[in-house]
Amino acid sequence: MTNQPSCAIVIFGATGDLAKRKLFPSLYNLFKNGNLSHRFSVVGVARRKWSNDYFRERVIEAVQEASGETVSEEEARSFSEHFYYHPFDVTDTASFTSLKQLLDQLDHTYDIPNNRLFYLAMAPEYFGTIALHLNEAELTNVDGWKRLVIEKPFGHDLPSAEILNDQIREVFKEEEIFRIDHYLGKEMVQNIEVIRFANAMFEHLWSNRFIANVQITSSESIDVGDRGHYYEKSGALRDMVQNHMLQMVSLLAMEPPINLSTEEVRGEKVKVLRSLRKITKDDVDQYVVRGQYGPGEVDSTEIKGFRENEKVTDESNTETFVAAKLMIDNHRWAGVPFYIRTGKSMTVKSTQIVIEFKDLPMNLYSQQHVSLGKNLLTIHIQPDEGITLQMNVKKPGSNGETTPIAMEFSKKSALKMNSPEAYERLMHDCMLGDATNFTRWDEVAYSWRFIDPIAEHWQVKKEAFPNYAAGTMGPEAADQLLAADGFHWWPIKNVENNTVVSGKALDDQ
Repeated sequence: MTNQPSCAIVIFGATGDLAKRKLFPSLYNLFKNGNLSHRFSVVGVARRKWSNDYFRERVIEAVQEASGETVSEEEARSFSEHFYYHPFDVTDTASFTSLKQLLDQLDHTYDIPNNRLFYLAMAPEYFGTIALHLNEAELTNVDGWKRLVIEKPFGHDLPSAEILNDQIREVFKEEEIFRIDHYLGKEMVQNIEVIRFANAMFEHLWSNRFIANVQITSSESIDVGDRGHYYEKSGALRDMVQNHMLQMVSLLAMEPPINLSTEEVRGEKVKVLRSLRKITKDDVDQYVVRGQYGPGEVDSTEIKGFRENEKVTDESNTETFVAAKLMIDNHRWAGVPFYIRTGKSMTVKSTQIVIEFKDLPMNLYSQQHVSLGKNLLTIHIQPDEGITLQMNVKKPGSNGETTPIAMEFSKKSALKMNSPEAYERLMHDCMLGDATNFTRWDEVAYSWRFIDPIAEHWQVKKEAFPNYAAGTMGPEAADQLLAADGFHWWPIKNVENNTVVSGKALDDQ
């Protein structure tokens, strides 16, 4: 299989923010780096009445804005010449018929072997309609391969997700559906498997015998901005926990697959989701904390409260923060809490995983009343990429005193390079037909089964919002969730310059 796929790419919603910020720059990087054949075309589909020339100028602008380096005008023009715009009405059969004619023409122009990638970068309520129309207009009747890429949210709950899946499956086989979760394209998320399965020092310790708890934080410093209308309907539980957070939990907790093939890896992830202890409506308050930010300050900038957003109701009961204690009821993880937290308008933008190891059952230094730091393995996912291993050593010049030190690896500092953008990697995987880092239907279904009782409970029970100020790390109840088990949230740390940007300093732990 060639690493330079040749295909026609149709982007539904090509005038939107996702296409501008992520899809066009990612395709350009693949093109520039030789990971995309010159035998390709991109058709942008949307309602606006744009011309091909105007569309191409917007593509060049998007590439230039996204690049930290000067983009070659000649190369950008050469890239944009593969782009075509098609004004479109997703409910009109004639629009699909004319799209087929254009794609047939472009296959001939660029010598594309009738491979087609349909990317639905638009609201999910149109997914089923588009899939059915693609079939009716014979756009999916190809000699090569056909693939459908869909963005989250995949449904609003399990019943809606099932309806949506049934509609799409009338046209596309499961192996042709690529449910994209950009977290799975991040370098350090993909590194979780390598850290675990390529290092004997970790995999032998990766169980309830040696691990006290696991913490996953995905915090954002920005507020909901102009996404208030979407967030009011979604909330942090559906927007982040159902997909990104549970995907990271499954990667951390899965059993070693018999090989690294797509189906074996995804099969082990599903077993984790099946093993999650169900949280009933009566248990929600014990295991899950929700929050909504009020007015505050982030990076010296005044932030309005969520309810002050013009697209949000004055008495909104929507959560912008979720913390939860997850229990995995299987042999490896019985008794080990997995704590997750995610939210908007928090102190810092960061995604990190902390594995806290258990203390030795009989520690010689503890017997001497020497204060010991915890052994921690921290995986920094964004914005920094790296790994930190914290251990205890003798304090220089002391008589038996110890101090915690951190052995750190910063990917950017060590390799002097930035990792490929997550969308860049995932789009390339999709064109190659590698679904390892995409979500299978049963993963989606089990995630919704876990989430739905929590969402249903919150829908009928009102919360005293707002309960955390913008610029903080969430409501106090999130700290109490861990304190009840004798733990605390570990601070967010910048691995590149060795500074703590949230929480207590290393020496204070």
